[in-house]
Amino acid sequence: MKAALSPVLRQRLLSALALVGFFVLWELVCLAFGVSDLVLPRPSQIAAVLLEKMPLLWAHTAQTLYTTLAGFALGVLAGVVIGVAIGSSRMAYDVAYPLMVGFSSIPKVAVVPLFVVWFGAGTVPAVLTSMVICIFPVVVNVATGLASTEPELEDVLRVLGARKRDILWNVGLPRTMPYLFASLKIAITLSFVGTVLAETVASNKGIGTVMMIASGNFDVPMVFAGLFLLAAMGVMLYAISSLAERRVTGWAQRKTDLAASGA
Repeated sequence: MKAALSPVLRQRLLSALALVGFFVLWELVCLAFGVSDLVLPRPSQIAAVLLEKMPLLWAHTAQTLYTTLAGFALGVLAGVVIGVAIGSSRMAYDVAYPLMVGFSSIPKVAVVPLFVVWFGAGTVPAVLTSMVICIFPVVVNVATGLASTEPELEDVLRVLGARKRDILWNVGLPRTMPYLFASLKIAITLSFVGTVLAETVASNKGIGTVMMIASGNFDVPMVFAGLFLLAAMGVMLYAISSLAERRVTGWAQRKTDLAASGA
């Protein structure tokens, strides 16, 4: 008698089959209706471009990944510092939070030319754009995590002689970890948006630059190849963030884990 598949493995197999089915359907629809590759290239055409142009695309892919990771790291660092300050101090909240909301409301494409004027075209504007676009979700989640600490618990710790710094380090920050990792999975995707945005405006290297040149030459399969590379890198970094979340915040049991274990 064959052993039944576990719920987690079954879910992953179904997800993989759904993904494969999506690309097969895409291919068949393009073939059936004779869709031009100038409108929507077939997945097989995109794969052929990736295989043929990968030696050229590799350097651009590495540049985009490096820029994104640098901007992401700086953005997370700045977001954690600002989030801790806002979540720990009412005065900092009243002063900094409206400024953060206002800055986050500015379209980031409007600040790229300023970065170019200040730092010149190249990698620096892309790193800064990637950084500023991912700060806000980190700030909001870290501040929310700190604000969710029970006042009763803080009162008990104060009675026991704990200082505010001790409460923050031993209680506030650990309780904030699930919120932080939730924001990291949002921020890493936004970082790619900022990087590609800056590369299309003020860089001569990177996937964004390749896509701009390809669109100017009406090379739509190459544009889609760039999109596929960005999607692959985004999924990879998202998966790494999820793995780190499970390792660091394993104590925060999720509903999906409970459902899987109880099935």
